[in-house]
Amino acid sequence: MSDVTQRQFTHLHVHTEYSLLDGACRIDRMFDRLKEMGQTACAITDHGVMYGCVAFFDAAKAAGIKPIIGCEVYVATRTRFDKVNRIDGNNHLVLLCKNETGYKNLIKMVSAGFTEGFYSKPRVDKELLEKYHEGLICLSACLAGEVPQAILAGDYERAKQTALYFRDLFGAGNYYLELQDHGLEEDSVVLPQLIRLARETGIPMVATNDAHYISRDDAKMQSILLCIQTGKTIADADRMEFQTDEFYLKSTDEMYDLFSLVPEACENTNKIAEQCNFSFTFGDTKLPYFKAPDGMENQAYFEKLCYEGLERRYPGKVTDALRERLAYEINVVKNMGYTNYYLIVYDFINYAKSRDIPVGPGRGSGAGSLAAYCVGITDIDPIRYNLIFERFLNPERVSMPDFDVDFCYERRQEVIDYVNEKYGRDHVAQIVTFGTMAARAAVRDVGRVMGLPYQDVDKVAKLIPMELKMTLKKALEVSPDLKALYEADSQVHDLIDTSLKVEGMPRHASTHAAGVVITREPATEYVPLSTNDGLPVTQFNMVEIERLGLLKMDFLGLRTLTVIHDTETAVRRREPDFRMANIDYDDPATYTMLAKGETEGIFQLESTGMTQVLVGMRPKNLEDIIALISLYRPGPMDSIPTYLRNRREPDKITYKTPKMAHIVDVTNGVVIYQEQVMQICRELAGFSFGQADNVRRAMSKKKLKVMEAEREHFVHGCTEPGKECNGCVKNGIPEAVANEIYDDMISFASYAFNKSHAACYAYVAFQTAYLKCHYPQEFMAALLTSVLDNTTKVIEYTTECQRLGITVQQPDINVSRGGFTADGGSIRFGLNAVKSVGRGLIDAVVRLRAGEPYRSLYDFCKRLRGNELNRRALENLIKAGAFDRLESSRRAMLESVEGILKSIETDARQNLEGQMDLFGMLSGDAAPANEFRVPDMPEYTTSELLKMEKEVSGLYLSGHPLDAYRAQIAQISTCTVAQLQGEDAKQFDNQTVTLVCIVVRNKIMTTKSNTLMAFTTVEDLTGTMELLIFPRVLADCRAVLQENAVIVANGRVSVKEEEPARLVVDGIQPIDSYDPTASFGRNRVQRVQREVSGEGVNGYFLTVPSRQCAEMHKIENLLCNIFDGGTARVYFRFADTGQKMLARHMAVVDDPLLRAELAQILGADNVKVQNFPNPAK
Repeated sequence: MSDVTQRQFTHLHVHTEYSLLDGACRIDRMFDRLKEMGQTACAITDHGVMYGCVAFFDAAKAAGIKPIIGCEVYVATRTRFDKVNRIDGNNHLVLLCKNETGYKNLIKMVSAGFTEGFYSKPRVDKELLEKYHEGLICLSACLAGEVPQAILAGDYERAKQTALYFRDLFGAGNYYLELQDHGLEEDSVVLPQLIRLARETGIPMVATNDAHYISRDDAKMQSILLCIQTGKTIADADRMEFQTDEFYLKSTDEMYDLFSLVPEACENTNKIAEQCNFSFTFGDTKLPYFKAPDGMENQAYFEKLCYEGLERRYPGKVTDALRERLAYEINVVKNMGYTNYYLIVYDFINYAKSRDIPVGPGRGSGAGSLAAYCVGITDIDPIRYNLIFERFLNPERVSMPDFDVDFCYERRQEVIDYVNEKYGRDHVAQIVTFGTMAARAAVRDVGRVMGLPYQDVDKVAKLIPMELKMTLKKALEVSPDLKALYEADSQVHDLIDTSLKVEGMPRHASTHAAGVVITREPATEYVPLSTNDGLPVTQFNMVEIERLGLLKMDFLGLRTLTVIHDTETAVRRREPDFRMANIDYDDPATYTMLAKGETEGIFQLESTGMTQVLVGMRPKNLEDIIALISLYRPGPMDSIPTYLRNRREPDKITYKTPKMAHIVDVTNGVVIYQEQVMQICRELAGFSFGQADNVRRAMSKKKLKVMEAEREHFVHGCTEPGKECNGCVKNGIPEAVANEIYDDMISFASYAFNKSHAACYAYVAFQTAYLKCHYPQEFMAALLTSVLDNTTKVIEYTTECQRLGITVQQPDINVSRGGFTADGGSIRFGLNAVKSVGRGLIDAVVRLRAGEPYRSLYDFCKRLRGNELNRRALENLIKAGAFDRLESSRRAMLESVEGILKSIETDARQNLEGQMDLFGMLSGDAAPANEFRVPDMPEYTTSELLKMEKEVSGLYLSGHPLDAYRAQIAQISTCTVAQLQGEDAKQFDNQTVTLVCIVVRNKIMTTKSNTLMAFTTVEDLTGTMELLIFPRVLADCRAVLQENAVIVANGRVSVKEEEPARLVVDGIQPIDSYDPTASFGRNRVQRVQREVSGEGVNGYFLTVPSRQCAEMHKIENLLCNIFDGGTARVYFRFADTGQKMLARHMAVVDDPLLRAELAQILGADNVKVQNFPNPAK
């Protein structure tokens, strides 16, 4: 019996949640189960990827269980380069790392699976296995392995040869035949043959369970994950599923019982576990090599850059204190081994600046470094704003520094390309990030898979508060309505219980927006790679990359830098000497504008709440803006009233000790910054900068033990070598007061902000404010260009232009560039806004008008011939109004396009044939005699012109169709689209609202129950949004829902996380017959009464013998299948009963053919068409 109790088993085939949506052995939960079962080691073998290896390693170590790193790879049927449909599939193979060599070989193969072998799955091949097999143990895998597949195909001999090939390749004792039994029919075929194969060849066997979930109860969760992955529901007959519920982490006894005939297969799992001894090494920094120019030593080159920069940054003002601080920083950087790091960052920032790529002033704690400021990595003076170097690099705590750098979002890729070229493409990769199932998303996904009605799931999801880090468990505690529904409704109970199991699991892998890793040796020496859009991406996340000692850089794309750069370029066209570098950061006019709350379009300051605080604060300098950016966040927000009161009434400020006064005076007596916490520790207790930074870290991360130990040092001092300090009491501060100060610091340190980071943001915020204040046309033009792809923002900023007295007009072929362009006191739309007009054509338009503006449409076409100008682009430019200043009407121009293009082709041909009149050419007439002249013709109506503009640019350029309805909008609309799409949209969730809007487009869909519903995009004067119109409502209002129709929509607002708000429509009515003095409901009643009586409405009035007669069937076919989709209503009168009714589901196209057909079926007297003109024949 004692033998039985000591039996040990190791799971060697385990799929964690990182086998994305195909594995549910959750790393944060599986080790509790393994410990409970007494197992001492476990492997990770996700499908084709190693995403979870570091997290698995950490969790295993924390649980006292030995981690085995591995992967279940896909092996290509032929080679990894063969990718022919239905021929090139894959087989599975399990690989486990014995040591460092095995790990390096495995990551090279897994990477190649993505970068070279990807074909529906990341595939390796025999060539890679032959090259990289050393240090690995190989198992023959599940039923999808090559050996089991050969057995299932009835080819025992091929199975045997394959097994021998792998045995010879990996070496005796490193290749095992994998036995599995999940109760599947195929298992009963494969298992005996594998045992026979093992007996015949002497290849050892190993027992595994293909664990996809932790316990048998989780089988349902696995099914739900597979359905989420494949877009199916549990009820779908064709969904992918596991046939049994045996794919879980089984206990030692279960495994030995299952393989009682071959107990050695279970014992071999432990033998393998003993051989696998790979461990990750954390904290060993591996910076890439940097080569200084002219054969200089890197250290000497760095110091030269620093001291030259010091003279440049402080011309004639370099003090001994500055030199001392710089020397200190250089020494710390050198001793910590980060000189190369500074040089690498300097190098690519210098490259960007030399190519006129806008670079941000810095962000994060790096702005506290004087050395970084001197070499040009940052642009904020750390001395002037009292920023602390140790907040960035603490000599007493070795950790990787981190310069986050902002670049112009349009040209960020150029900098990444430079880094690729400099360090080698195989040394640079972007970094993975995972989209996880947050609480609401989990409920929605699971609800869909369970086949629950959308409205029911939506109701549950909406009861989960939309807060950061909200979980289902927390939601059940804080939302009484959710808790009540959970306890009362069994379906909701099941939905939430299942969602709890999948919540937080990774749903898909994507690329981190900014992270780039640069490695010393090729990246695949350190980490496995995958690909996204063809670019290499690490399989480990940002935190794991840093822990492994690799250099991680954040190349952030910031639109605002592009806006500033574009504005500066535009201003220089009229003020050649203007430079952003020379602007005055104490400019009173800019602060006056901010104090008035005119913040629309200003970086970081344009939110409603931020604007309100600005007005209350009345900022006077950049320190105020830095403080505001730090305060306006959850937590410190509570201090805003105190801050504003102290600012108004400085005599009310009190200090615990006068020694704190100069530290907190700059922030009106309120501690806002982490740097202030560090200063208090230094100046009151005598801490070193490094010790002070450790206290700050302990407080912000709530490390209670460290905090209490440091309290003693803060109050009474410390004599420990290396940590000597006097403490507050020796410095004349009473013990009770010192403890109070320490308690205060603890309470605000958890949310105090990094001043260096806030200063960088304030710097950029001020630049945008300065430009808006002094160069509003150029600034708003650049701002509009930056949001050209966001119609709502274009409308929002156009409204701000109107407030500033700047008119935004349609493009002008003689003024407009690609983006919006300042034109005197107005702004012209950019040519980029016009569809089918490419960048090459725009460049040619701007280049060719430099000497002389275009005189006419003909002149334009003649000069642009051969420059990507085609008929579609020309017509779209005309429709957008780009030639309105050159010709009399758009109608005339559109009618003339064909004639002009033909005339130019004829001229070109004659020119080639040498038949051109030489004297005519030399005379230089302003308008040649044969120039095609656009005739005078009456213009289209205003609504037709606007419709054209919308068609070619997605925007109304010269006005808005709703301009004529402003009075009704003021009376009828209960809110604007901008409010429903803005930062305060949440307050409208589930509210009923009424909107006057114009229909932009309809997307009609067929539901599962074969009825029609619509997703309708509408627009008001402030923005665009989507209406959701379910079948019942659509049947009632389809005739009204025509493109460009002005309607009144009433419905319930639905705000989902990470999605724009939608309006779930209850009713839609045409504006023309709407009474603005009555409610929506009253208008609906009046409309129905009008329709039933047939009074004054457009429509077909048909008299039919009876509801079930043969004529009725013919008519329904005509109206529903042939002439459907118009705006004409259909009314029936049944002759046998006298009943009258409106056919709500019908809206037909008025057509002479339809009238004739109906007259033929029913007789002319029984067909009346009211209020429609007779359609043209």
